[in-house]
Amino acid sequence: MVKNLLIINGLLFAAKYVLESRGVQLTSMLGLFHPYAGQFRPWQLLTHMFMHADIRHIFGNMLGLFFFGRMLEARWGPQRFLLFYLITGFSAVLAHFGIIQYQVMQLMSQLSPETIEIVKREGLDIFMTNPGLASNPYVAQLAYYLGIPTVGASGAIFGILGACLILFPNTQLFLLFPPIPIKLKYAITFYGLYELFSGIANIPGDNVAHFAHLGGLVAGIIIVKYWNKTRRDSFF
Repeated sequence: MVKNLLIINGLLFAAKYVLESRGVQLTSMLGLFHPYAGQFRPWQLLTHMFMHADIRHIFGNMLGLFFFGRMLEARWGPQRFLLFYLITGFSAVLAHFGIIQYQVMQLMSQLSPETIEIVKREGLDIFMTNPGLASNPYVAQLAYYLGIPTVGASGAIFGILGACLILFPNTQLFLLFPPIPIKLKYAITFYGLYELFSGIANIPGDNVAHFAHLGGLVAGIIIVKYWNKTRRDSFF
C-alpha cells in the first residue's frame, strides 16, 4: 500500500505540471477549497491528500511515508494502514478548517452579504476583476482564506508519526540536521511542539497548515490507543 500511495502521489505531481502547462488547473480541481468557496467540490476532501505544491513539499511527505509508513504497514497490513492513512488525513483537514473558520466568520461579520457572495464566487480572482473591492483588507483576507486550496499528504504523514510515537517510541533515529542520534519519541515530540509554536505564532507569509499537522498527529495517537484498547486486530 505504501508503494501504491507513492506511485499515485508521484503520478499526480507529474500530471499537475503537464496539464497546468496546457491550461488545465489540476490543483484547482483536486485541491481542497474552504466549503464556503465557489470552487469547493466534495471529492476534494479525498483528492487534496494526493496533490502537492512543489518538489520540496512532495519529497518531504513521501520520504516520511516511505520510512515510517512501511513500519506501520508491516505491523497492520495494507487494508488497515490505508484506513488509518485516510482517517488521519481527513482529521487533519478538519482541524485546519476548524481553526480558520473562526477567522472567516470574524471577517464575514465585517462585510455585507452581497460582498461576501462576490468573494465566495470569485476567490482570488477578485484582485483582478474587482480591485477596488479587494482593496478592503477584510475582503482581501477573506479572499485568501477562500481562494487558496489546501493540498498535501502532510496530515496523514503526521498521523503516521503519531502512530509510530505510540508503537515504536524507542526506535533510534539519526538526524541529518543536526547529525545526531535521537529516539523517535523525542524527535516527534519536538516536531509537534514546533508545529504548535508555529501555528500560534501565525507568522505573516507562512502558508503551512500547522494545525492540520497537529490534527493528524493527535488523530494518529488517538486511533492507535483506541485500537490497542479494543484489540481490533481481528477485524483486519
